[in-house]
Amino acid sequence: MTKTEIDRNPSSDFKLSFEFFPPKSPDMDVQLWETVEELSRWNPDFVSVTYGAGGTTKAPTLEAVRRMISVAGLSTASHLTCVDASKRETHEVVEELRNVGVKHFVALRGDPATGIGTAYRPHPEGYENAAALVRGLKELGDFEISVSSYPEKHPESESNSVDIEMLKLKADNGATRALTQFFFDNDIFERYMERVTKAGIKIPVVPGIMPIQNLTQLKRFAGRCGTSIPAFLDERFAGYDDDPAGRANVAADVAAEQIQDLRRRGVNEFHLYTMNRAPLVNAVLENVGFRPARRSAA
Repeated sequence: MTKTEIDRNPSSDFKLSFEFFPPKSPDMDVQLWETVEELSRWNPDFVSVTYGAGGTTKAPTLEAVRRMISVAGLSTASHLTCVDASKRETHEVVEELRNVGVKHFVALRGDPATGIGTAYRPHPEGYENAAALVRGLKELGDFEISVSSYPEKHPESESNSVDIEMLKLKADNGATRALTQFFFDNDIFERYMERVTKAGIKIPVVPGIMPIQNLTQLKRFAGRCGTSIPAFLDERFAGYDDDPAGRANVAADVAAEQIQDLRRRGVNEFHLYTMNRAPLVNAVLENVGFRPARRSAA
């Protein structure tokens, strides 16, 4: 594998962002901030913090976002959902986040607090979907707004065409970019982008890359998300059940190869799902040949 060195600095054409989730315990809190500190050396263009189903992580999301902005000094987007909330309640959350410095939202419909697979019912006094939430956010302020997109369509969408129509509505309502659900077959992403372009959608669509921490767990999660798992992944991980170091090496190679292939196809922006763990993400970026930004002197 030939590595191409790519500087992580503002003049580079390569853009990188990370997703984190708010901690649920003191130990997870320590892990999150160790991960944030470690991955900050890659000088991400922005980071995002997830917002739990039905707003269940509102307080820890707010605190995590506050610290990332005020302490870590990172350009930070907060996920925002409209499920199970009135417009007034959603606006109150927006104001709380704005007050800690948030200027960028990842606007999502969200899953009910009862979990993925539960039938979605809009709140009678709330935003009916993510496109409406985008429109509402634009009315509240000049926010940067990212949205979700699905190369293999959202599992609840009637068809690929309906899914594309929803993405276009989000873009027309003011979305800045789309961050995709993770995928592993770049041909699927390329065909998706052909449909996006044909629909007249102009915003950047950024591929979401999921380094594989645990293939068995990933398969269960992917099944709920509608993401296919190519057979080659089983082949690549075969024989490493009792070899954690070997599994980690394979995982880093798989994600790095996916990024390199997308680069050859003209993609220059990536959103990495970190799972609040730095070692594998570091290995992926090092395998691709990216160079971390120099740390500034304290």
